[in-house]
Amino acid sequence: MNLLDNAARHSPVGGRVLLTACERDDALVLEVSDEGPGIAAAERERVFERFTRGEPATGGGTGLGLAIANEIALAHAGAFSITDAPGGGARFEMRFPQG
Repeated sequence: MNLLDNAARHSPVGGRVLLTACERDDALVLEVSDEGPGIAAAERERVFERFTRGEPATGGGTGLGLAIANEIALAHAGAFSITDAPGGGARFEMRFPQG
């Protein structure tokens, strides 16, 4: 829910948020993509730290959501990553091993 909330909050009015789930390479992969400003590559590792927000910080949030999402992925032997979304914005991917 946090990823969807972030995507909706940071996308422009009328922007799209895309949620996909699929099996890839023996893992369940959940992706949330938005059309917002994205997260600069230099900031991507930092946003997994508690109370840290990407720059420029624009309203809302305490800086805990992405840190918690990362901990959830790690607790299930998974991984969480951030990349650029096609056409702009951010893509958040959570990957959980199957089996």
